[in-house]
Amino acid sequence: MDRVTTTAPGGVRASARVLARGDGRGGTVLPVLEGEGPLAVRRTRGSGAEARVMLVGAMSGPLGGDHFTVGVHAERGARLRVGSAAATLALPGQVGTGARYDVRLTVDDDAELCWLPEQLISAGGSDLHVTTSVDLAAGARLLLREEQVLGRAGEEPGRLTSRLTVRIDGSCVLDQELACGPGAPGGWDGPAGLAGHRAVGQLVVVRPEFGDAPPAARVFEDGAAVMPLGGSAALVTAVAPDGLRLRRLLDGALATLD
Repeated sequence: MDRVTTTAPGGVRASARVLARGDGRGGTVLPVLEGEGPLAVRRTRGSGAEARVMLVGAMSGPLGGDHFTVGVHAERGARLRVGSAAATLALPGQVGTGARYDVRLTVDDDAELCWLPEQLISAGGSDLHVTTSVDLAAGARLLLREEQVLGRAGEEPGRLTSRLTVRIDGSCVLDQELACGPGAPGGWDGPAGLAGHRAVGQLVVVRPEFGDAPPAARVFEDGAAVMPLGGSAALVTAVAPDGLRLRRLLDGALATLD
């Protein structure tokens, strides 16, 4: 279901909501599937018990002054995969304020969510603040991917601040923030930061079986590492010269966890 986008003097306000629920017969139903303007939501062909949803960018952005909000809830018995039809391109706007993109993911017991959007590109002159907040029950499963590319080809990056928080059964297992580009704290591009790379990403993998047998901390390849987190979670982080190499590193590290 699509609704009219709300446009405020400072920019566009838009939201999307997805609710997935097990149907009791081994499948997944979507009683709530709605979006506004730049956050159009479409159901695509699933596989087995899994339902698949695609975020389709119906407008450019986010631009300066915009505020986008996405909420996804996988209830008991649901198997849900959410992707996006194209990369998200953060652009400068006509107002002097930055843009916001807030994502809230909730996964209940005996539910699984794969949050796999395409890359976020921080174009020169843009200013975007992204927050992703994840709440999981003790028996939930999650695969979350974040990929950020700083600038288009031959372009300096915009300002990008990204915060990711993951809680399992009420306990915080990950709370981190990354700030890049003009105005970010010093050292973001130094040896302890991105070291000159222009693509950075991570995977958060939550599986109940990791509670008894967590993955070992290790370097997967040059630029990528696997680390166990508290509870039943593991984190893969990677830096790369471009988005293509970044995706290959993340996919390769995920295959070792599988």
